[in-house]
Amino acid sequence: MAIYVRRNAWTNGGDFGNADLLWYAKGVGKMMGRSLDDQTSWWFYAAIHGEYVSPKNNQTTYPGWGFITAPPNVPSSPLPGSNIRDQYWNQCQHQSWYFLPWHRGYLLSLEAQLRTEIISLGGPSSWALPYWNYLGGTGGSQFTIPPAFTEKTLPNDGGANPLFVAMRYGPEGNGNIYIPTAAGMVGHQSDPNFIMGEVTDACLKNDIYTGSDSRTDPPGFGGPETPFWHGGTYLSGNLEANPHNDVHIYVGGAIGGAGALNSGGTGGIMTDPGTAALDPIFYLHHSNIDRMWAGWNANGNSNPTLPDWLNGPATQFVMPTPGGAPWVYTADQMDSLSKVNYSYDDLPAPPAAPQALLAQRLSVLGAMDAAEQVRSGAVPSRLEPRQTELLGASEGPIRIQGARSEASVRLDSGVRQRAVASLTKPSLTALPDNVYLKLENVRGTFDACVLNVYVNLPDNLAPRDGRKFLAGHVALFGLRRASMQDGQHAGGGLSFLLNISPIVDESYRENAFDVGSLRVSVVPSRKLPDQADITVGRISIFRQGFQGG
Repeated sequence: MAIYVRRNAWTNGGDFGNADLLWYAKGVGKMMGRSLDDQTSWWFYAAIHGEYVSPKNNQTTYPGWGFITAPPNVPSSPLPGSNIRDQYWNQCQHQSWYFLPWHRGYLLSLEAQLRTEIISLGGPSSWALPYWNYLGGTGGSQFTIPPAFTEKTLPNDGGANPLFVAMRYGPEGNGNIYIPTAAGMVGHQSDPNFIMGEVTDACLKNDIYTGSDSRTDPPGFGGPETPFWHGGTYLSGNLEANPHNDVHIYVGGAIGGAGALNSGGTGGIMTDPGTAALDPIFYLHHSNIDRMWAGWNANGNSNPTLPDWLNGPATQFVMPTPGGAPWVYTADQMDSLSKVNYSYDDLPAPPAAPQALLAQRLSVLGAMDAAEQVRSGAVPSRLEPRQTELLGASEGPIRIQGARSEASVRLDSGVRQRAVASLTKPSLTALPDNVYLKLENVRGTFDACVLNVYVNLPDNLAPRDGRKFLAGHVALFGLRRASMQDGQHAGGGLSFLLNISPIVDESYRENAFDVGSLRVSVVPSRKLPDQADITVGRISIFRQGFQGG
């Protein structure tokens, strides 16, 4: 039996009546009282994830750590020696199959340090890090940040609350911190010209950690195969894309709404990997992401067994320990809760069977007999993709600005005909192609943004009324760091993939897919300032076939 149990932060109302949160605040406060070069300080731990304070990463404006509005009072000196910085700092794994195991180890290291602080203050030796399940509660009611994080003072002594952060603006830029889940969007954002991308747990329906099949979109639940990867260029894994990236952007937000932003893109500290871990809510968010991984495994899904994943990359993962010695760990040591001596008070319920979505798709395409077979319990075999072909691509980069940006994607007629052929007579043994839209090499300095992507959205239709044409959304968490020309990966930017098969199916059913091009509209979740710097290198569309023809 696990010694430590991580519990829902909303227990006892999510305020300081929840002892786990009260002790968390006290432990965080003690760590915040130490200097930046102290390996047991809050600031040092934040820099392990990413930083803008060392000579190679420092910025002359925000998000440089010297320009963060207090609270907290973030130090920019004294720096530890370069050998210590190189050993510990800027490790976070993003757009990588190491995303989940690296962050699990990161949480364990911080949790151990916090537990040491809490015990020294007279707290329980069994304390464990809580989690914020923004998709939980009756009717999804826990989409707002737990109240303990919005109080400016602690109970009893009235001291400053270490969990309160000034640069935490929320999705509407007004300090109201909530996550736009299906429940969270009710009653919010009234402007019909913009919508928020919905935060979901749809990734739990995936059945492959890395890769794709007829049930799992690329690059898989956990992310693409990579070396040690501090973010950029590759696709985010499906769990990382949504809800992980979304929650970072929606919690951080941007001061006063997007229209008040300066050219540097002044978002909240949760919107950038180089500042995100300074916010105490970061760790409760990641505790929930870790919980979702544990639930995915508990539902019968497997982690990679390849040595390159189990043994980790050539650059080792290393964390401080309360005793001062470095702790080196691998994905193999992180791939099961039973190996790390903690558990969760609750895991996500198994998702609804994906067959319902397949039955709906077959019905749209007119394959009524096959759809009825699926509804009656027939489960088609999981099929690996047999081929991938480029359908078309835009010409040149697209700047994302104002309320809506558009590009035309010219289609190859031969590839389009092969995609159409798969839609003509689909069955349980001849599944229709999946069609994907890719935003390639998205670059810029404006992380605090979610982009909604539409295909063939009519000019006279407001985005809120055009959900039929909505391909999905992407959150630009990590955009600045991935775009830095002198950064680890030479400014390749971020790339994103959206499954547009439902839109293509409807277009085919309406005899409207016999076209030479598709129009792609990119609509920010809020109007961007004129100075916002976001460009898409290319928009491409490709088919993934399962029949080999």
